[in-house]
Amino acid sequence: MYRIVEREDLTPEIHLFRIDAPAVARKALPGQFVILRVHEKGERIPLTIADYDRDSGFVTVVFMEAGKTTQELACLKAGDSLANFVGPLGIPTEVEKFGTVVCVSGGFAAAIVVPVARAMKAAGNKVISIMGARCKDLLFWGDRMEAASHELIIVTDDGTCGRKALVTEPLKELLEREKVDRVIAIGPTIMMKFCAKTTQPFGVKTIVSLNPIMLDGTGMCGVCRVSVGEATKFACVDGPDFDGHLVNWDQLIARRCIYLEEESCSLEAWKDHVCQRA
Repeated sequence: MYRIVEREDLTPEIHLFRIDAPAVARKALPGQFVILRVHEKGERIPLTIADYDRDSGFVTVVFMEAGKTTQELACLKAGDSLANFVGPLGIPTEVEKFGTVVCVSGGFAAAIVVPVARAMKAAGNKVISIMGARCKDLLFWGDRMEAASHELIIVTDDGTCGRKALVTEPLKELLEREKVDRVIAIGPTIMMKFCAKTTQPFGVKTIVSLNPIMLDGTGMCGVCRVSVGEATKFACVDGPDFDGHLVNWDQLIARRCIYLEEESCSLEAWKDHVCQRA
């Protein structure tokens, strides 16, 4: 069992757990993920490692309530335990001195991008970060992102914080303004797709993280297969980071919609069960 030593509600629907997992903390690197189960009969879900402390043995994950398992996870509190917490998994983000690196985060992916931006800055890069969300209430960790960056740009869809824009607008402006050597874009699938389309005409390598399509995390189930260039890759073992210019985005988006009906039924069945118990 893996104890939750701290819970923080970053927004009403986005939550942070700090987990006592010394073996994972010792090996974790930016870009890697864990697979967890809430209880012995729960499903396996992937969550990217948001932070880690090798001295305390704590690993931080951040998640947003969406389907049945994340809502079930949100019912836990500090002192509760998870049945499984396996990792670190996946290939770490490539970190070296590239020059100028633009880190783009959408929604709760800020928790994923912060350690990457911090590592890029420590490697001697000039780091410019763009944080985007639907509205002010969904933004968090702006202070951490600012500390990990030389410049921070905040945008919201409705203009309630920062500039009213999509993340692709300041991204394009930066590409026109100065030489950018690498872009890291992490967030909703559609956001990553259009970030890659924005950078492609400029020839700037763009790394995306394909965690959203994962399931079992070992490459055995085949759910996370994705076409990258001329090859079929598995996001969990070959990634999660890939060259966004090579990803077949239309295929990926279509495959992500396959189980929406089943996921909705699972959530409703769980809610009915919770109501009956109450």
